[in-house]
Amino acid sequence: MGRSSVSKLLILLFFSFILGSQKTHSAVTYDNKGIIINGQRKILISGSIHYPRSTPDMWEHLIRKAKVGGLDVIDTYVFWNGHEPSPGKYYFEERYDLIRFIKTAQRVGLYVNLRIGPYVCAEWNFGGFPVWLKYVPGISFRTDNEPFKRAMQSFTQKIVQMMKSERLFASQGGPIILSQIENEYGSEVRQYGAAGQSYVKWAAQMAVGLNTGVPWVMCKEDDAPDPVYHGGTNFERTAGGPFITTSYDYDAPIDEYGLIRQPKYGHLKKLHQAIKLSEQALLSSNPTVTSLGSYEQAHVFSAGHGICAAFLSNFNPTSAVTVTFNNVHYDLPAWSISILPDCRNVVFNTARVGAQTSHMQMLPTNTQLFSWEMYDEDLSSLEDRPTMTAVGLLEQINVTRDSSDYLWYMNNVEVSQSELRGQSPSLLVESSGHALHVFINGKLSGSAYGTREDRRFTFQRPVNLRAGVNRIALLSVAVGLPNVGPHFETWKTGILGPVVGLKGEAMNLVSPNEASSDEWLQGSLAAGGTKPLTWYKVYFDEPGGVEPLALDMRSMGKGQIWINGRSIGRYWTDSAKGSCKSCSYAGTYRPSNKCQSGCGSPTQRWYHVPRSWLKPTQNLMVIFEEIGGDATRISLVCADAYEHDPSTQSWHLDDAGESVKTHHAKVHLQCGSGQSISSIQFASFGTSSGSCGGFLQGTCHAQKSLAALEKMCIGRARCSVAISNTTFGEDPCPNILKRLSVEAICS
Repeated sequence: MGRSSVSKLLILLFFSFILGSQKTHSAVTYDNKGIIINGQRKILISGSIHYPRSTPDMWEHLIRKAKVGGLDVIDTYVFWNGHEPSPGKYYFEERYDLIRFIKTAQRVGLYVNLRIGPYVCAEWNFGGFPVWLKYVPGISFRTDNEPFKRAMQSFTQKIVQMMKSERLFASQGGPIILSQIENEYGSEVRQYGAAGQSYVKWAAQMAVGLNTGVPWVMCKEDDAPDPVYHGGTNFERTAGGPFITTSYDYDAPIDEYGLIRQPKYGHLKKLHQAIKLSEQALLSSNPTVTSLGSYEQAHVFSAGHGICAAFLSNFNPTSAVTVTFNNVHYDLPAWSISILPDCRNVVFNTARVGAQTSHMQMLPTNTQLFSWEMYDEDLSSLEDRPTMTAVGLLEQINVTRDSSDYLWYMNNVEVSQSELRGQSPSLLVESSGHALHVFINGKLSGSAYGTREDRRFTFQRPVNLRAGVNRIALLSVAVGLPNVGPHFETWKTGILGPVVGLKGEAMNLVSPNEASSDEWLQGSLAAGGTKPLTWYKVYFDEPGGVEPLALDMRSMGKGQIWINGRSIGRYWTDSAKGSCKSCSYAGTYRPSNKCQSGCGSPTQRWYHVPRSWLKPTQNLMVIFEEIGGDATRISLVCADAYEHDPSTQSWHLDDAGESVKTHHAKVHLQCGSGQSISSIQFASFGTSSGSCGGFLQGTCHAQKSLAALEKMCIGRARCSVAISNTTFGEDPCPNILKRLSVEAICS
């Protein structure tokens, strides 16, 4: 990252809005400094929460945590394929109750950026487009194409009219201050050429013509921030890709289960507060950039009359440095920015993390999974089901219309004894993606898979044939439809007469109404071993407590899960590849090779079970396993983490524009429900280094650190410790910036 990149990072922080009354009509405009509402500007912090990726009972808790964390605006995509699954047939219930979600944000006191798209990307199935759109005659997505533009305009008008009817735009007194048309088109425009340029102009004119009373934006950034504040879960078959996990956690400040992720949540909250302290200077002046050294700069916003904010940056990825700014010395850690809201006092540094670090633990619920039952997909029964015969091979999505992940290709091959000659012939199958299971005479002969980088693959290996007629059955499996790329509607899936879906799908085995079917086999699973293409069902009672719940699926292979008839998504316990090394975030971040974790472990082990989907007793869980697994080892676990919001209100600006420290910063420790602090594993007030789980004592260390923490915290569910010399009885190293590092155990 060079100096221009640092400037770009700072500019991102300074994009400004205004948080006005949501009870009166608001005039929303903009100028070259940012958004203006009712003639005023104010910096707003925005973060994404996608409503279908959590349940309605979670929404208010998520949005309130976002507000406490310093957010002023919630932005969300609008998911076309969830709202219009068939042409002209709309759905706005349960997780797709968009109106309820927006009104929840309004009730909490936050604004909304409504990103209608309707292309969303978002690692969502087919980029948010309904699959039926692919089959509109003459259509071509996201270009100057009349069939596509008609469909896009119709859906956009539908959403806008719903918002107007509920008076949800700011011009009507609602929370929506911005809307978005199209999404992430910058990377595609070169592929579409002049037709793409015409399409973008049309989209902008169409959107503005809807007269919402708020500005429209398009998403086009070379250096965008993290995508979500809460990622959530790709329930059902909504994960795109292909090969996107069911978890959409994204290491966000609020995790998949709705728990606060520390220290990220607390550190970002402090950043938000530091920006708000600098607000007046940022909104009333333009920056001047001064070099402070080879890798160091000062970005200063000064409006006179004592209004001044400075951002001191060190973009050296390996070395800390001391710089002089306004005749004062400041220590800058490697690859960091310090914020001085009054151009004198540092209230925040990006590399100095003072928020509590918490590690989520998955704990067994001791919930009994009652007697398992199983049902085998009988390949011989395929002959009895509706089929279609074709000369040649058919593209998978053209046949399934994405109603199922599964498509059978079958053929009979007659082999004479003389042709075998004691050798095993080789079977060669080329596939456009995404997975394939090969069955010879009813037995699994092998499987093959594509990858995220190349969904296409070839299956080639010897197979055991017998003299006479052999039945070859190929089960082609989709793992999410593409969500990004030029003309992805033309991409193919499957083997290059099928039977759509599985018999268990046709029988609706996932429904509680079909749970008593005589087709299920009762008894011990041990005798059956691990079989491919097997359905499992079991009943369980709701675990006590309020913690989020998840299924531990590490003993299974690949398939899908339903709870009381609702799909919690696909599972696949394939091991993650990569290079997991010690991590330092200093330097340019590339997710493909930096700070990876979980190498060699399942790409996803735990699968979110929303509590709102459960009954007190007799909850039905149905699992379809493709390749074989041990269902007896599936367990229901609860997720628990410290959900404390560290107090960071240590500074305010006085009337003269100076930063005033109102009290000492504190370390806050808090245990989960029913737990208390049982021991202090590490404590050091001084110049310790490392992170939670790997702290190291520095050359500067207060000898009473451990004793002080044990006295104030042992046996308590929570404690707060002031970071000051008086707490520890001495200043171990005067004139040196010190930190308090603590690692506590709760039990």
